Amino acid sequence: MRDAISGLIGRYDQLGRYLDRDAMDRMADFYAEAAQRLAAVELINREAAEIVREAAQRLWLEDPELILPGGNAYTTRRLSACLRDMDYFLRYASYALVAADVTMLNERVLNGLDDTYKSLGVPTGPTVRSIALLADVVCEKLAEDGVAGPDAVVRAPFEHICRGLAATNVRAR
Repeated sequence: MRDAISGLIGRYDQLGRYLDRDAMDRMADFYAEAAQRLAAVELINREAAEIVREAAQRLWLEDPELILPGGNAYTTRRLSACLRDMDYFLRYASYALVAADVTMLNERVLNGLDDTYKSLGVPTGPTVRSIALLADVVCEKLAEDGVAGPDAVVRAPFEHICRGLAATNVRAR
């Protein structure tokens, strides 16, 4: 797994160039945002189950058909799979936050996931919404903890996953 700094240095090394002002500015941004990213990861590690529970509750309130007979989260097995996947997305978002590199999500999460969801008939629309709700809950909890900084830093990995899945919006069977 690569982080933002090693990726940046690797690109300059491949070009045989010294780090320029742009590279230095990107590294400064990386370190300036580090406290917020690490606070978010610490929160996720400490409260993952609560974050998933809260995001799921919000999803069910917005789209109650999902947990009714015929819905994709109906039955204990399907509901458990939904919660498991939400936890999976949350965990990988935390890795991308530490690395400050959302591109690692392509290989680790997105590549092949659309095929898997298509084969299982899992609609990506509610999945994308659940991931956005995970970001909302994390940002709200950070604000409650007094962690300052732009939400965009914390939301970036969640939004990357959402964009990747939204590109293949699969309808339920």
